[in-house]
Amino acid sequence: MARGVAEMSVGLAVACAGASVWLAGERNPAARRARQLFAGGGSARGGPPGWRRLPGRLRFLRGRVRAEWWAPVAGLVLAALGASVLPVLLGAAGVPLLRRVRLAGRARRDRERRGDAVIAFCAFLSGEVRAGRQPGEALLRAARDCGGLGDAQATVLAAARFGGDVPGALTAAARQPGAEGLRGLAACWRVAVDQGAGLADGLDRLTAALRSERDQRSDLRAQLAGARATAVMLAGLPALGLLIGTALGADPLHILLHTPAGLGCLAAGGLLEGLGLWWVLRIVRGAEEAT
Repeated sequence: MARGVAEMSVGLAVACAGASVWLAGERNPAARRARQLFAGGGSARGGPPGWRRLPGRLRFLRGRVRAEWWAPVAGLVLAALGASVLPVLLGAAGVPLLRRVRLAGRARRDRERRGDAVIAFCAFLSGEVRAGRQPGEALLRAARDCGGLGDAQATVLAAARFGGDVPGALTAAARQPGAEGLRGLAACWRVAVDQGAGLADGLDRLTAALRSERDQRSDLRAQLAGARATAVMLAGLPALGLLIGTALGADPLHILLHTPAGLGCLAAGGLLEGLGLWWVLRIVRGAEEAT
């Protein structure tokens, strides 16, 4: 047992040293230059060709392997260490949950990018109108040079080019997540066309309102970052407890996976931790949606 603990301690020390060297290399220009040379990005000719291609292969692997597939890998490692098939089952069960988290994060980033594109589009359109262009011509130029209409760009451009219902097309485009600001653009367009009001002034006010709303969401997200970090830290405490127990000479994996009391503690702890994470994330999500 002492030999196993010593080997595990040495392995942890080597892993920590490797991580420290890697992080130091990220901040060291010379180290980054050396990695570029080994990857074939420089003029150095030393080293085997396979070694020079290794960083590119690692990047390819990182881009191909999704984050959720590390859950069954971790389950296989714990199954080998604890001589039990239960970690494999838990790792496989975590794949759809992690996939859902990853897709939710991607959808949130897409929504934010679309919102920024709508703000830039409204600001560009206002500048074109103030420069003396007609609204339809300004809309076509803004869509061509700035984008921001997303998947409905062809419909909006067709309506602007052939005298169609531009406000209706903009309202339909606003159904995309993050493009809700196009409803305000549709209202400004309808008022400007029907009542002869200044389109540029309305676009300026709309752009300022959208920017203020975006800044408010960013400030709120920054304030909630502490709560998210606390939830992640609390989620990692059980793993830290397992490492500490192993370093002290105990065998926590055997107790958790091969004894009735350990299985009961594992089930109760997993349930309580899952409920805690769900509750914290629900509070954070509710605060974000309230803005």
